[in-house]
Amino acid sequence: MGEQGTGDGDPAVDGVVSATRLQLVAYGVVRAVVAGLCRIWFRLEIIGADHVPGTGAFVLAPVHRSNVDTPVVSALTRRRLRFMGKAELWRYPATAWFFSTLGGFPVERGTADREALRRCEAVLRNGEALVIFPEGTRRRGPVVDEMAAGAAFVANRTGVPIVPVGIGGTDRAQGPGGRMVWPTKVVLVVGEPIWPEPDAGRSRKAAQRLNERLREALQVLYDEAEARVRR
Repeated sequence: MGEQGTGDGDPAVDGVVSATRLQLVAYGVVRAVVAGLCRIWFRLEIIGADHVPGTGAFVLAPVHRSNVDTPVVSALTRRRLRFMGKAELWRYPATAWFFSTLGGFPVERGTADREALRRCEAVLRNGEALVIFPEGTRRRGPVVDEMAAGAAFVANRTGVPIVPVGIGGTDRAQGPGGRMVWPTKVVLVVGEPIWPEPDAGRSRKAAQRLNERLREALQVLYDEAEARVRR
C-alpha cells in the first residue's frame, strides 16, 4: 500500500505525503546503490546509528558543509528520507517521478515560509523521516552558528524528536564550488534524539530554546566527526 494522506483535504499537501508502491521500491533500490557507493568511495564510518529511530516520525538534522552531505546521510537508515526541493524540478513528469521517488517534495521558491513548514509538518504527521539542514545552506569552517529555527519549529509543532548528525570530511570530498568528488574519508556521528518541551506548540521562545540545544549538540558531534576523520 502507498502512504496515506493527511486527510486535511488540501491536494497540494496530500500530494507531498503520497507515494506509490513502485516509488517506494525504487527508493529502496536507489538508496542501496547510493549508500553502497558512499561507503566504498568515502570509506564511510558511522557512529551512533542506533540513535536513528526505526519507526515513527523524526527530523534528521545534519551539519552542512558540502553537496555530498545529502547522499551521504542516506546511508544512515533504510527508511525513506524526505527532502524539500525547488518546484522547478517537478516541471516534467519524468523528473517529477524521479525526485519524488528519491523522497523529495516540491516547495515554490519565494513562497511564504509557513507554506514550506506546512508541507514539512504534513510529512511528519504522516509518520515519516524529514531531513532539514538547520544551518540552511552550506557553511565553511569548524563553528556551527546562525541556525534557522525551522527544524525546531516543526519538531515543536508535531511533537517529534530531532536527531542531530555531525558530518566530518565532506568539505574535503567536495567543497563549495568544487566539481570533483574526491575519495576522502567521511565520518557520520549521530547524537541522541532531542525531544521538544511538552506543549511547546507554536511558542517562539520554546523553538529558540530547542534550536540552541540542537546547535550545541551539532557542535559536539561535528567536532567528534572531524577528529575521527583526522585519525
